[in-house]
Amino acid sequence: MPACRSTDFEEKVLKIMDNGLEHGLLASHAEKVDNFWGRIWMENNKIWRIAFPAMLSRATSFGITVVTQAFIGHVSAMDLAAYALVQTILVRFADGILLGMSSATETLCGQSFGAKQYHMMGIYLQRSWIVDAATTSILLPLYFFVTPIFILLGQNEEIAVASGKIAAWFIPILYSFIFSLTIQMFLQAQQKNMIIGCLATLSLVLHVLLSWIFVCRFNWKVPGAMSAAIISSWALVFGEFIYIFGGWCPDTWKGFSKAAFTDLLPIVKLSISSGVMLCVQLWYSSVLVLLAGYTKNATISVSAFSICLNISTWEYMISLAFLSAACVRVSNEIGRGNANAAKFSIRLMLCTSITIGVVFWIIFLVFGKEIVYLFTSDEEVAEAAADLSVFLAFTMLLQSIQPVLSGVAIGCGMQGKIAIVNVCTYYVIGVPIGVLLAYVAHLDIKGIWIGMLCGLLIQALVISYITWKINWEEQSITTSQSLFVETRGRIGPKLG
Repeated sequence: MPACRSTDFEEKVLKIMDNGLEHGLLASHAEKVDNFWGRIWMENNKIWRIAFPAMLSRATSFGITVVTQAFIGHVSAMDLAAYALVQTILVRFADGILLGMSSATETLCGQSFGAKQYHMMGIYLQRSWIVDAATTSILLPLYFFVTPIFILLGQNEEIAVASGKIAAWFIPILYSFIFSLTIQMFLQAQQKNMIIGCLATLSLVLHVLLSWIFVCRFNWKVPGAMSAAIISSWALVFGEFIYIFGGWCPDTWKGFSKAAFTDLLPIVKLSISSGVMLCVQLWYSSVLVLLAGYTKNATISVSAFSICLNISTWEYMISLAFLSAACVRVSNEIGRGNANAAKFSIRLMLCTSITIGVVFWIIFLVFGKEIVYLFTSDEEVAEAAADLSVFLAFTMLLQSIQPVLSGVAIGCGMQGKIAIVNVCTYYVIGVPIGVLLAYVAHLDIKGIWIGMLCGLLIQALVISYITWKINWEEQSITTSQSLFVETRGRIGPKLG
């Protein structure tokens, strides 16, 4: 009996212990689940604090280009084709260089902010102005010789002559890029993003109003549309100047410094690799528009292709917001030496960006043909653009992946490696496939677009593999060492 009672007692104790252990395990699991969802919530807040204003800024800034095209598209098909050539070949060529070179500012300011070396951010911004201004001045002659260049490239002579007149209007806009792009990245790195989105939105509203007044009311046609674009572009820059110089960046802007003219070579090197990385990507579409100009009906093909390309690029501006978010989050966390947080942020951003891409994919599969009619009143151009709507939808889906991974590369300072990938996937694979399908298989602009899709797909796969192979701990150590050397070089003499 005693033995039995002892056994019963032990069984009861063991049962109570098991229940307690099970309860403890469940509580521990619940705590981990809460922590996991809490991490997602916190990281999402950080991402969207960067991504939403950047999305607003990029979409509205590029909206100036799209709105201008819409107003010119209702002037004449010839002016639309000329604007399309200048904007997608010449302006995108220069914009690609400046955007790429400005991403060096994004890398350096992001890492400095993460390492709390705030005083260096204003110096990096000034250095980028010097480098970008010199680069812009070197590119300037291209805008004076647009007509002979396009004729030399085999474009329609009538379109080339009209393009020469439009190109001159873009010169003031080109110089505004020097400041608008770099200041945007400077502010993004310190997560002062909402001001960028607000200023960009106001500039787009101003542009729509001025375009309507100049083109529709005053009937100034192309000069009216381009004048509105110039005023709106510089309005954004002056708004950014007021914000920085007015004392809203007290820790990161200490005024103009002679230090901006020193150590320019590392900035130039990083800027060049950054420029190549983004240039070959943005120029890809320019090459495709150039190829469209060699098809049977050049005016219709170029106009239709550029309409779809600009719709695609407008959506891409939204995806580029995640490039900015990825760059800022990765560079900040690497600057802090927190590699795990960087990896977690990347996974979350990829999921979010792909979800948005799927939404746009569905919208353009269903309503693609109706949307293209908003950009032209020419029936032939609209029909040609509508034929590309399915390919446009799949392009938007692929474009939701690549910007996040490119942002990771910029945050890590790996622009040179991604530049090589872009050259190979776009120009060694995408363009030849497009040429074969367009001119050998006689698919015309459909074939060109299919080639672009092939390049995008392979690029996304290769960059995904490179991102997967990154040694994050090594990246954190390398960044910390470089920031220490840079800071010691700036403040060492003063302390000594």
